[in-house]
Amino acid sequence: MRNGLYIVFEGVVGTGKTTQSKLLVEDLKQKYPNREIIWTREPGGSPIAEATRVIVQGTTFPEPMEPMCEAYLYAAARAQSLRAVVKPVLDRGGIVVSDRSFCTSVAFQGGGRAFKGGGIKIEVENVLRINESAIEGFIPDLIIEIDLDPAIGLQRTYDGSGDKFESMPAEFFHRCIQGYRELSQDPRFSPIWKRVSGEGGVTDVRQRIQEVIVDLISHQ
Repeated sequence: MRNGLYIVFEGVVGTGKTTQSKLLVEDLKQKYPNREIIWTREPGGSPIAEATRVIVQGTTFPEPMEPMCEAYLYAAARAQSLRAVVKPVLDRGGIVVSDRSFCTSVAFQGGGRAFKGGGIKIEVENVLRINESAIEGFIPDLIIEIDLDPAIGLQRTYDGSGDKFESMPAEFFHRCIQGYRELSQDPRFSPIWKRVSGEGGVTDVRQRIQEVIVDLISHQ
């Protein structure tokens, strides 16, 4: 049992989840001025996890990175940041809002990478097994998936620090969305999974998210 609250944002590229997760932190800080509330991201959040992010997402190698290697690197970064960044805040009764979580690995490596050519095929259950030890004791209290057509999202996004996924075609992200759908139907996660439309302006999406979290926050 923990005293804090762990909320994660999910979605394919360009859904606005980074913007919305930071806006939620602002909203929560206004509502709970005396409570510790932080924003973090995966992969990242701690120096080791951020360094792993650069390796797996922003570095070009002369050989292709195998999907299995990719999944383990993400899990390693996750194991570090959850214990170094998330756990201390939750133990103190604070609120952690995270831009991505293990759900991204399941969707991207288990869904998006679900093909046989050019690498090892890994699927949703395999990625979950890879992450079991990393996420033990750190299941979110709420997963907010911002849902948006990948064709729209790809027109919105650009990561100046480098993100190899932005160069992927829309078909890849449609497979990622299928990975999200499969995970959201898992009885372990379906009770905490909320899907929010990413269509419209920032204010529109922000309002939808506020409506989603009101019940959860009221019990805190």
